[in-house]
Amino acid sequence: MSELHLRKRHRLRQKEIVALSSELDTVLGTRTFTVDDTVDMAESQDYEVVFVNGKILAFKPDGRTFLTVRGFLKYTATKRFITVDMGAVKFVYNGANVMGPGIVGFDSEIKEGDLVWIRDVKNLRPLAVGKALVSAQTMALKEKGKAVVSIHHVGDKLWMLDEPKDKEEPAGEKATDAAEQDGG
Repeated sequence: MSELHLRKRHRLRQKEIVALSSELDTVLGTRTFTVDDTVDMAESQDYEVVFVNGKILAFKPDGRTFLTVRGFLKYTATKRFITVDMGAVKFVYNGANVMGPGIVGFDSEIKEGDLVWIRDVKNLRPLAVGKALVSAQTMALKEKGKAVVSIHHVGDKLWMLDEPKDKEEPAGEKATDAAEQDGG
């Protein structure tokens, strides 16, 4: 997996923030960031990336703004969702496309070509972001084949760009843990 390299990061003006958040609010049926938040945008080799208070919470995979998986973890969207059965979760979580028979629920307003977010049926937690290859009416038929192509998922290069670089425990924590195990 190649890394995502960002360039031309710049702070957005209030007018740009309002336009961006309004687009997301309308598409997803939720309140996202506001002019009170610090919003930056940067370019990568694949798409534009939107930072909200220092975290990558949105991106523009094909010129349309959409939340990242982290964005869906922060903001509770009520539209553009696709719910998959638990058997599909591990595959979608690792970047697989969504197949028609694995879909157990969806937003009835989804059209072919829409950006969508994929969640699991048990916890309703976001797993990935993708592009619908079929409309909601076709999804209802549970036909064989791809229904959604995956664009972004947990653990991909966009996700990893927002991960802390140093995952090692501080030396003090290791010493404390060892002392507790020894009864000291």
